[in-house]
Amino acid sequence: MRGMRGWRVVIAGLLALGTACAEDAPGFTAGAFTFTVPAGWQSVQPSSPMRKAELRIPGPEGTGESGEATVTVFHFGPGEGGSVQDNVQRWFGQFGGDNEAIGAATAAETIGQVPVTFARARGTFQSGMPGQPATPVEGQALLGAILQSPGGDVFVKMTGPAPVIDQAEAAFVQMIRGACGR
Repeated sequence: MRGMRGWRVVIAGLLALGTACAEDAPGFTAGAFTFTVPAGWQSVQPSSPMRKAELRIPGPEGTGESGEATVTVFHFGPGEGGSVQDNVQRWFGQFGGDNEAIGAATAAETIGQVPVTFARARGTFQSGMPGQPATPVEGQALLGAILQSPGGDVFVKMTGPAPVIDQAEAAFVQMIRGACGR
């Protein structure tokens, strides 16, 4: 699929970083995984009881909430939450256009013993809660990861302005790697 080469470059580059985390770094647990919050990201009270964690990534100074990205983390339990493919397609469906037009790409990796599927897309994001009217927001991007586990998959999705997502990509992948390496 188009864009997979880029994922391989990012993931290969992060292999050299390892999975060590600072002992005092903030973190959270979702399912079988413990995540460390990257430096500069803020853990906030989840806006929904379905979310196990929610993080904010600041955008350029002065852009406020409109310039930040959001990371949401879900874990529903064994056999719940839908298949990896169903979730990836739902994420891609939140953008206007077909998969090629939005640069939709996936990459499957095994990190430690954990199967992980990464997903990315960019374009016009249909913002809003499921079942509510959607608001199209241009210039957005998505990075997602689905960590597979017998205790239930964990779904991690980062959305926001494309430049913020691009800048946060390495930290996002490292956060996923660190959770899988424990």
